[in-house]
Amino acid sequence: MNILLILVPIITIIVSATIAVKKKLSGVSAKKAFRYNAIAFLVVLTMLIVFAVGSFAAGSDNDAAAAQTTTASAQAEETAEESAQSSTGFDKGMAYLAAGLSTGLAGIGGGIAVAAGAPAAIGAVSEDPKAFGKAIIFVALGESIALYGVVISILVLPR
Repeated sequence: MNILLILVPIITIIVSATIAVKKKLSGVSAKKAFRYNAIAFLVVLTMLIVFAVGSFAAGSDNDAAAAQTTTASAQAEETAEESAQSSTGFDKGMAYLAAGLSTGLAGIGGGIAVAAGAPAAIGAVSEDPKAFGKAIIFVALGESIALYGVVISILVLPR
């Protein structure tokens, strides 16, 4: 199951990049290629979540089978320890997933903001060089969105 967590994203990225390049070379617009890649990203994200939850559930089934072979008192102690360890493993996994999502989505949002603000800032500065200070503030505000995502992901990561 752990190999699937590594191979599925790599294979999907290679396949989506190959298809996007083929579509672009055949004359399909960039918007359609972007839509395809966005859909592929969402599918990979969903599959990773399903595989992560599935591997967690499979690990708990194996723990339950091993606990049935021990004595009653040892079984109670091991079950308490294993449930504490399993919940911390699950919590760490969800924390890493949240950190990755916050950084990734904030980066995408910052990229969209800079893509809209930078050309306007360049145009304003080319018309009036005195507007540079105001223009750079709007570009920096767009970039700060990505920095907020990084700060949140650092705060979310387990210690």
